[in-house]
Amino acid sequence: MHGRILVVAKPAGAAHHAGMKPARLLAPWLAWAALASCAQPPIAAPAETESQRLGRELRALIGPAACSADSQCRTIAVGAKACGGPAGYAAWSTLGSDAQRLTELARRQAEAQRREIEASGMASNCAMVTDPGAACVAGRCQLATPASAR
Repeated sequence: MHGRILVVAKPAGAAHHAGMKPARLLAPWLAWAALASCAQPPIAAPAETESQRLGRELRALIGPAACSADSQCRTIAVGAKACGGPAGYAAWSTLGSDAQRLTELARRQAEAQRREIEASGMASNCAMVTDPGAACVAGRCQLATPASAR
């Protein structure tokens, strides 16, 4: 190393650290470890149940339920309640849906929901859900409301 000078700089306060107690050096690390242990892993979305998956398929099969007249609109019972009967109704159109396939899928979805209810011990309000009928409103089949009922 001819002609070169190697300079090693001590960090500021290095002399002070030499006399520091180990506990004082360990404190910041312990604080970090305590905070890290409090961090919660991200909450995973609950797995989709069979009845939810079949319900999604049912909605996809119904699609936009396009119509030009009330006579093209129908309802189908969907889901199940703990006390029996459907959880509700969905409107669909005879123009774009296969009635037989729709009926089978709705039956499978209700059965899956009944099994899930039995397995979980879930209760319901036991209120009877009546078929509201369907009407063609703005080119789409919708569940009838008192205002749309004719």
